[in-house]
Amino acid sequence: MDTIFTLLMVLIMIASILLVIIVMAQNPKGGGLSSTFGGASPAQFGVQRTNDFMEKATWTLGGTIIVLILISVVITGKPSQVAPTPKQPVKQEAPAKQTAPASSTTTTTPTTTPVVPAK
Repeated sequence: MDTIFTLLMVLIMIASILLVIIVMAQNPKGGGLSSTFGGASPAQFGVQRTNDFMEKATWTLGGTIIVLILISVVITGKPSQVAPTPKQPVKQEAPAKQTAPASSTTTTTPTTTPVVPAK
């Protein structure tokens, strides 16, 4: 299971890097950030024209990343099929007997009765 998860994570990372490269190579249609900074024309920083291959590659890689993420969640998110263990009763111990503390003013000595031998 760990090997499949690792393989899926590597594939997701590769697809993400390729997606970033393809998006950065495309020409922004509405001017995007390149027109905001200094009003430079998009021809200085990007490709002259976005062709169909780059647009299809963007959508394909985006879909691939989503599918790979969903597969990894389904594979690794399954709860394990472990049989429930029966609960064992908890042992309850009786509390220790409380003895009254000896007072410091009076001391009592235990009295012992002499044992009388039987006749």
